Amino acid sequence: MAQSKLNDLAGRFSQNPKGVGIGLKLLAAAGALAYGVGQSMYTVEGGHRAIIFSRIGGIQKDVFAEGLHFRLPWFQYPIIYDIRSRPRKISSPTGSKDLQMVNISLRVLSRPDSNTLPDMYRQLGLDYDEKVLPSICNEVLKSVVAKFNASQLITQRQQVSLLVRRELIERAKDFNIILDDVSITELSFGKEYTAAVEAKQVAQQEAQRAVFVVERAKQERQQKILQAEGEAEAAKMISFICQQKPQTFFHFSEQIKFRAILWDNNFWENYFSPS
Repeated sequence: MAQSKLNDLAGRFSQNPKGVGIGLKLLAAAGALAYGVGQSMYTVEGGHRAIIFSRIGGIQKDVFAEGLHFRLPWFQYPIIYDIRSRPRKISSPTGSKDLQMVNISLRVLSRPDSNTLPDMYRQLGLDYDEKVLPSICNEVLKSVVAKFNASQLITQRQQVSLLVRRELIERAKDFNIILDDVSITELSFGKEYTAAVEAKQVAQQEAQRAVFVVERAKQERQQKILQAEGEAEAAKMISFICQQKPQTFFHFSEQIKFRAILWDNNFWENYFSPS
């Protein structure tokens, strides 16, 4: 059925050439209209902004938000910016205040200032982060790290991070870039400094061990002195008892020896056993 209708329509056009020309013109006009309407509209996706470049006046001052917008085909075309925060990791070898090599890495969340997109496009283009962030991050890192010693970079890491963040945010404002977050993700030193730190830790441990050995020797010596003093005092007392009441002493000493109260049998055998 449909095929027969198409054949009839083709037969009519073949019998009337003027109708064919008019139909083709109408189809061409409809196609051109549809193409013109399609080219005159553009969509700005979520998290994006658009600016217009005009072949007559150049970059326009207006910034277009999300949604459907219109333009003049051929005379104007949109330039789309992604204004969402994008992470970027930047590493920079630099030197500390005491001339130690430091390898430091930053994680930066950056986005363009949506109110100044026309100026940014004139100065930097779409790849603004590639052109700006590596240079200013290296500059700020070198200037901040140079204010601290290697040991201070470890013990005062939070202060170093805050200082880097503050100076980097101020520096990025000169290029209409907003930094939402700046954080130090890695901080390491050269092999020479690492070896020196390990050697220092070993030396400190050896020193602590030597102090412990000396202290233990002192305690052992003091213990021997006290023991010798006690033995001398006991010998004096026993000698005094022997001189005063020999029979009482021998009777008492036999009881003590039998009950094993004396602390050193060798001492008893050497000094107090009767000959």
